[in-house]
Amino acid sequence: MLKRMIQIMFLLIGGTLGLVLLPPLFSLIHLSDNPWINNPYVSVLLGAIVLFVVSLFVADYFVKLLKWMEERLLKVPSGDVLFGTLGLIIGLLLAYLVSVALSSIRIPVFLTVIPILVSIILGYLGFQVGFKRREELMSVFSSRAAKKKQQDVKESTLGTYKLLDTSVIIDGRIADICRTGFVEGTLVIPQFVLTELQHIADSSDTLKRTKGRRGLDILKTLQKEYASQVLLTEVDFEDVPEVDLKLVRLAKKMDGQVVTNDFNLNKVCELHKVKVLNINDLANAVKPVVIPGEEMHVVVIKEGKEHNQGVAYLDDGTMIVVEDGKTYIGDAITVVVTSVLQTSAGRMIFAKKKKEKENG
Repeated sequence: MLKRMIQIMFLLIGGTLGLVLLPPLFSLIHLSDNPWINNPYVSVLLGAIVLFVVSLFVADYFVKLLKWMEERLLKVPSGDVLFGTLGLIIGLLLAYLVSVALSSIRIPVFLTVIPILVSIILGYLGFQVGFKRREELMSVFSSRAAKKKQQDVKESTLGTYKLLDTSVIIDGRIADICRTGFVEGTLVIPQFVLTELQHIADSSDTLKRTKGRRGLDILKTLQKEYASQVLLTEVDFEDVPEVDLKLVRLAKKMDGQVVTNDFNLNKVCELHKVKVLNINDLANAVKPVVIPGEEMHVVVIKEGKEHNQGVAYLDDGTMIVVEDGKTYIGDAITVVVTSVLQTSAGRMIFAKKKKEKENG
């Protein structure tokens, strides 16, 4: 089958060469006056016959050559073949551009021979460069892809806005969280939040004034330590009087996230489909897990809201409500956890004193 295809190829090439080369040859030997010889069909037929006869002698050699090339190519890694082919294509494209540039020179050799030589040379060089420099080319492409990916990640990270509300600024834990490196993106402090914070700092109430000043100190710390990550924005919404609603609207506009520890603002954000990061949720998430039946050693501090309840606290501030613990105020006792209530406002543990017979 392959031999037949080669013979057909020689037949077609012979017909083409006969059409192109035989008429000038006939003119050169003064045979063009003969109407039979000057017929283009005769030229095609003669050329096809000559090359077909030649193919009868060389077709077997061509088949062996193609088989040998096929075996060699099958042993070559696909990556080498791919990059070699790409190099060959680039070399031929360059050869075409050079040929176009040389076509302006009206010298026969530049119109015929030189373009063929340039195509052969640049095609060969392109194939060799692509074939032998595959590893280097792959490393270049992979490094560029890695850099682009890092840049995309960096841009996406920098493009994440986290809007701080008044409560989380006064709380102060946001500065400690930033130091841990868990907060990515840009911290946004709207001017209307800063204005509310200033009003709190100027309050006549001592406690409010202290909280407001602490919030301003926290902002100063954030600006000093993370200047490139803190953004003060003047965007305001005059038609909205409430600061919380302004914050929600700004978060929608900037496609950002609201950072708060305000339980009510948390609910408002959820209603408006705005993503919210609650500091209390984060604090609860990193607290040790407490399960019903676990024993704890606590000191009852004060009386609870319900009858005979006592209240104790863990080191992290978690409140423990002790059933019938009123009589143990000021004492250190061992309690058994009965249930745990987890909300965005915090975590509350309910327990009862361990019975003496269980101690025994």
